[in-house]
Amino acid sequence: MRAAVYDQYTKDPADVEIREVAEPKVMAGSVLVEVKAAAVNPVDWKLMAGYLDGMIDASFPVIPGWDVAGVVVGLGFDVPEFEVGDEVLAYARKDIAKDGTFAERIAVPAHAIARKPAALTWEQAAGLPLAGGTALRTLDALGDLDGKTVLIHAAAGGVGSLAVQIAKDRGARVIGTASERNHEFLRGLGAEPVTYGDGLADRVRDLAGGPVDAVADFVGGQLETTLAVLRDGGAHASVADAAVADPELGDRRGRYIWVRPDGAETSRLAELAERGRLTVEVAETFPLERVADAFRASMTGRTRGKLIIVP
Repeated sequence: MRAAVYDQYTKDPADVEIREVAEPKVMAGSVLVEVKAAAVNPVDWKLMAGYLDGMIDASFPVIPGWDVAGVVVGLGFDVPEFEVGDEVLAYARKDIAKDGTFAERIAVPAHAIARKPAALTWEQAAGLPLAGGTALRTLDALGDLDGKTVLIHAAAGGVGSLAVQIAKDRGARVIGTASERNHEFLRGLGAEPVTYGDGLADRVRDLAGGPVDAVADFVGGQLETTLAVLRDGGAHASVADAAVADPELGDRRGRYIWVRPDGAETSRLAELAERGRLTVEVAETFPLERVADAFRASMTGRTRGKLIIVP
């Protein structure tokens, strides 16, 4: 089958090549998925650059990609919950970086898989598991949000835009940071936008009418602002800044979030999408031959929504 691969750690997307590789082996408790779409996440090129080597082993050559939407075309032993022909999606990260989703087929453990919601296209479905799971896990860490005011840093990004929708579904008032070009987009999701940069804390407090109840950080480097706008006893969490969980913060300590492959969690997202409460903004799609271009676009940090690979 065809797949995108790289042979060693590299910071240059041009080092990703398209090759014929061996078909995936399907272990007991796993399914073989024909890939209809796979999402690009910043972790894909960060892993390729070796930034995650301290926590994830790589077995080269590596096929990148952790998100997938596709059709079940094969079953391992003892997988009664799925059948050939099922339409599914998954956060398909494995313990060792080796066989990712930027390929024509991938074997995925059944526990990581959820059924694709009919309300989403293949491209939208592929963009949901990792970003949506990150948003969901972060908001879960903030507790009950009904009637609360929540600040979301980087609210127009792939994770932030999903977090806005989930928080609104939970009854929160959402204030979201973004560049001015994305303010109308955020208003369309139900958030109240503020421009990031100098003076952000003052702008947030003015808009909120005081401190906020909770903060979700999806960009990093925002701890000072977060603590400046958060009410006493408020909750905060970050996916990009481990300093939020520093014990020295005492009762102002937050949660540092790392999402896990979890089909049950992905099913919660799929249910929201099926009810029309959650959708995925697709910024651009790329064929397998243009994975390098997709990585370059992701590296700019200015993409609104998800970048999608369509093998």
